[in-house]
Amino acid sequence: MASSDLLTALPPLFRYTDARKQGLSDRDLRMLQDRGEIEKIGRGLFAASDLHADPDLIEIAFRAPLATLCLTSALARHGLTDEIPATIDIALPRGIRHPSTSAPASWHKFSPDTFNLGREMLDIGTGYQMGLYSAERSICDAFRLRHQEGSELANNALKRWLRQPRAQPAELLAVAAKLGPKAAGPLRSTLQILL
Repeated sequence: MASSDLLTALPPLFRYTDARKQGLSDRDLRMLQDRGEIEKIGRGLFAASDLHADPDLIEIAFRAPLATLCLTSALARHGLTDEIPATIDIALPRGIRHPSTSAPASWHKFSPDTFNLGREMLDIGTGYQMGLYSAERSICDAFRLRHQEGSELANNALKRWLRQPRAQPAELLAVAAKLGPKAAGPLRSTLQILL
């Protein structure tokens, strides 16, 4: 059986071990890569070339199912910043080790108590999903971690968010209150100045 026929038995995203179980050899995998039928998106992780998805996000979601886009990466997804992060900001619950990936990721550890607060699911292509913090949660995190991320990021994101017709400052303050005083205090002060 030809290696491309064996490839049809594999899902669009597969591990090296899955390919071996289907009867593909190392040589077959290299040949499929050379022909452009598959691409290697991480150590031991392959995808069909027609997989229309961000390979970095796919690799992160595949290796860390709880991975959640946060901070600058989440703000960019929500259109609240013009910054293009050099690395993908990913949150995991504190106590969970982050995997090693070839994708450029900055790993952040968030409290397990508030980890799911404002966490939504984002479709990253062909049936794969990963977590994404809501715009409100992302703004609150930017204020909470302004000593790391810079207060300009938080202030600019808040200004853009306030210009949106559906912006409800009360909802934003409720999220900030759940995250604690490091988010609520600075956010309240900035809102008083801007409103």
